[in-house]
Amino acid sequence: MANSQHFLSIASATDSEIRELLNLATRIKSGYLDASKSLKGKTLGLIFEKPSTRTRVSFEVGVFQLGGQVVTLKGEEIGLRKRETVADIARVLSRYVDGVMIRAFFHQDIEEFARFASVPVINGLSDLHHPCQALADALTILEHKGRLNGVKLTYVGDGNNVCVSLLEIAAAVGIEMIVCCPPGYEPPDSDRYSARIISDPAAAVAGTDVVYTDVWTSMGQEAETQKRLKDFAGYQITAEIMSGAAPNAVFMHCLPAHRGEEVSDEVMEAPYSIVFDQAENRLHAQKAVLYKLMGVNAND
Repeated sequence: MANSQHFLSIASATDSEIRELLNLATRIKSGYLDASKSLKGKTLGLIFEKPSTRTRVSFEVGVFQLGGQVVTLKGEEIGLRKRETVADIARVLSRYVDGVMIRAFFHQDIEEFARFASVPVINGLSDLHHPCQALADALTILEHKGRLNGVKLTYVGDGNNVCVSLLEIAAAVGIEMIVCCPPGYEPPDSDRYSARIISDPAAAVAGTDVVYTDVWTSMGQEAETQKRLKDFAGYQITAEIMSGAAPNAVFMHCLPAHRGEEVSDEVMEAPYSIVFDQAENRLHAQKAVLYKLMGVNAND
């Protein structure tokens, strides 16, 4: 956004645009805004280089609920950089569809696709960013805490794409964020953000409103699994860790969860766990993005 038709990262939008998307998601979810015909006659192309449950289903259902349709292409079918160049695929698909969502291994491919596309491009996940997840996370926090500004969020785990997008949205909406990770697993360019980096989980979680974690080994990092299990020993979110958080603190996870690794089964099933509210809000947050970028009445 921000002088662009695309949504490639949280930082690619202005703070006011992020707040507008959250307000739009709330209005669509509540039914206050009837967006059921906003994509009438429009088609979203979905490209998946990585397997997906929440991203695929939420985008397919979201487009349907907005009155449009989707064309879904798996990585082996479209062959980015293999059968054709990214630029050629972007220019061809722009002649067929009204927007494209890409879930890719490399963020540079999404950026290249957006440069050559003449339709809106949405990042459904890359190695560097996961903006749709962060937008859904902020929506979920807003629903449960009634505000975003001044909410304290502690992210415990790898400084990965989810962590980076959380840092970006925290800066945009006034969330106070702490990142807790072993040395060497800090998010890239962490000095760009106002978040504190702490290596002790108990100290990082103390008094926080939201405890957030993600898997220690993401897709494409399977060869590092054993090393990561060793390096992240002691970083599991347990009931004991949660007991040090603020009263009425909530637990969040972007899913899929590796129960028994980054989070205990007890925490996942606890009353303070809002992970499935998070998962649902992928649908509503993405509908807001689709409405804003592709909706026939988006500027009314």
